[in-house]
Amino acid sequence: MTRLAMIRHAPTTWNEAGRIQGRTDTPLSEAGRRMVADWRVPRDWQSWDVVTSPLQRTRDTARLLGLDHGRSDARLIEMDWGSWAGETLPALRSRGGATMAANEARGLDFRPDGGESPREVAGRLARFLTDVARAGTDTLVVTHRGVMRVALTLATGWDMMGPPPLKLPRDGALMLELRQDGSPSLGEPAVHRLGPPS
Repeated sequence: MTRLAMIRHAPTTWNEAGRIQGRTDTPLSEAGRRMVADWRVPRDWQSWDVVTSPLQRTRDTARLLGLDHGRSDARLIEMDWGSWAGETLPALRSRGGATMAANEARGLDFRPDGGESPREVAGRLARFLTDVARAGTDTLVVTHRGVMRVALTLATGWDMMGPPPLKLPRDGALMLELRQDGSPSLGEPAVHRLGPPS
């Protein structure tokens, strides 16, 4: 069994404003940089492979965690939100009405205008997990909330209808165990807290 820890990047100014980022390459905010300064990864993770999304906010988060020896992989990039990047969900819901509600109710097949569905994200993430499992090296990734939510669908069978089976805290790593074929299950524990005790 290969272990994989998934960390979400620290907050950006767009996160703070509630704006959808998708693949827009927004920088970490000052508050985000202060937040990640309080995070700590376990000592044994220091020897794991490190892979980030290509976007700067994930690479900067890894660097601030002292994990600058990583590489990036395009399969870990955030879901493509197409023309909805920069928007807020309340504004989209207000304009879109019943059409937007029906789209959101499609779960894994939800699709922003000109963007990518979570099912498509799952396809590329599954290929990444298969490669990690074949290499057999414990791996830490710094990625995005959308990618981590898709990892939950692969590990638990959640179809994105209704609430997720697990809350993904901002200062927590999602822990997965990969079988030889790359199929994931939740680790024990499923979430490792990175921040100071609350």
